[in-house]
Amino acid sequence: MTAAAKTMVAPDKGAANDTLLAVRDLTVTVRDRGVVRPLVSGLSFDLRAGETLAIAGESGSGKSITSLALMGLLPNNVSVSRGQALLDGTDLLSLSERQMRAYRGAKVAMIFQEPMTSLNPVHSIGNQLVEAIRAHEALALREARAAAVEALRQVRISEPERRMAQYPHELSGGMRQRVMIAMALAMHPSLLIADEPTTALDVTVQREVLDLLRDLQESTGTAIILITHDMGVVAECADHAVVMKAGRMIEAGPVSTLFTAPREPYTRDLLAAVPRLGAGAERNAPLPPAAPVPVARLVEASVHFDIGTNFFGRHTHRVHAVEGVSFDIRPGETFGLVGESGCGKSTIAKALAGLVSHEGHVEVAGKPLATLAAQGRKDICRDVQMIFQDPMAALDPRMTVGDAVIEPLQIHGIGSVSERRARAEELFHRVGLTSEQMSRYPHEFSGGQRQRICVARALALRPKLIICDESVSALDVSVQARVLELLKELQEETHVSYLFISHDMAVVENVVDRLAVMYLGQIVEMGTRDAVFGNPRHPYTRRLLDAVPIPDPARKRPPYARPVGEIPSPIYPIGVVPQRVNLRDLGDGHLVAESD
Repeated sequence: MTAAAKTMVAPDKGAANDTLLAVRDLTVTVRDRGVVRPLVSGLSFDLRAGETLAIAGESGSGKSITSLALMGLLPNNVSVSRGQALLDGTDLLSLSERQMRAYRGAKVAMIFQEPMTSLNPVHSIGNQLVEAIRAHEALALREARAAAVEALRQVRISEPERRMAQYPHELSGGMRQRVMIAMALAMHPSLLIADEPTTALDVTVQREVLDLLRDLQESTGTAIILITHDMGVVAECADHAVVMKAGRMIEAGPVSTLFTAPREPYTRDLLAAVPRLGAGAERNAPLPPAAPVPVARLVEASVHFDIGTNFFGRHTHRVHAVEGVSFDIRPGETFGLVGESGCGKSTIAKALAGLVSHEGHVEVAGKPLATLAAQGRKDICRDVQMIFQDPMAALDPRMTVGDAVIEPLQIHGIGSVSERRARAEELFHRVGLTSEQMSRYPHEFSGGQRQRICVARALALRPKLIICDESVSALDVSVQARVLELLKELQEETHVSYLFISHDMAVVENVVDRLAVMYLGQIVEMGTRDAVFGNPRHPYTRRLLDAVPIPDPARKRPPYARPVGEIPSPIYPIGVVPQRVNLRDLGDGHLVAESD
């Protein structure tokens, strides 16, 4: 342990005896195939009431294992071998499972990173919220339901009364995370552990949720342990930070000191990899020229989904997921789509890949998708490939990664067995892996390596367009930077085009040539990166940019203007259509929706 990591500088808030949680020499080990190895080694820190402590580091650094140890939720083969975690004088690590149940939720609550595995798929959202509230508070059913609805409203979920009857699979990833946050906030715990609580959230919702957590601290004195790889969130929300690597504390101290004068090389490398809003303006590369036949083109494209049925089995409402969207993607261009969950970004990606029915005109490589037969749609897959957000879910765990890259070539009957193998080996080397690794399975790789394998698989058919749907949002900042650099290098080599879908505005600014901002299924602003980021004209674009966390604790932003009233929805009764926005050209292709 370094000298910087040995001492946690006392915060300014409160007196020394106000310590709520004192962790001393926490050591967590795992027994794997008869071998015991440490996951967390000698971790110590103090946390006072009303403070936020950020634990930062890359995947595998021990951040989440620390939180699970404090909650008493370690897997069977993982155990605490040494240390204490004193919460108001009670050692959480020494409590039995029965004793710990009285603490979970009421005194220590946790927001998990993956909400789908935390929510019960066979129970409605309302039942799970009500159950959690009544487990710790003596409330009547009606009072508990009212508290649950209010908790959902606090985290800005639209139509909270209707969401109460829905099931987890009916909500987007961001909405499921908001449900988990609402469940934790409803308990008013003295200690809240937030494990990557905003990773899946849009930048505006992230800002609102972080503001909510701060409000909770001010009103109740709740202390927060914030586990994150987003250094912008650390800079804005935390009082102190602990940087971990390979289970050990590398550096710790006040956030202001950590950002301005990091002592350890690892901390400096971590901060250097953070994408910063405004850094994209330093690039001055010309736009790829327009071509007679763009790689992809949408003209007044719309995608609708009918939902709800009446007594006669007829649909009553329609989701206007995409409504009258028009843009094109040039050869060798990176075109960005940004906006909040539910705005239609991923639906457009599915329409371009031929995965959903659409109205209007959608073409890829000059071929209108609506006129293609089955074989033609299969051929389009050679021109359009996708890189998904979760590489582990995108790879078959029973198939070696080499076979996963070779499989597209087999499906399309390209080359002989030896030629496919050679092509796969070439792709592995191109994305920074070795041909020896082709015989391994997905679980044997890190998250960044799995995403590189997905990139190799997407390149196997030499596509004209690769759709990157939140492809780096779940990666650590250093891994994210390496994957983005890889995508840039591959574009320079192969002249492939990207449709880059993301809610991380800082990342988008650093990688795209042009972009479109979407809101409720329609484009409200579109133009070059410099035009949109340098001169945002639509209020929604400005709101997105204002919500981006800034990785500089010395830079204080004005209070964020939270939306008031009911959240707009793209769902309308059958026969009712949303009002189309009119885009006005401000010059040089900078289009902005006209205000009412």
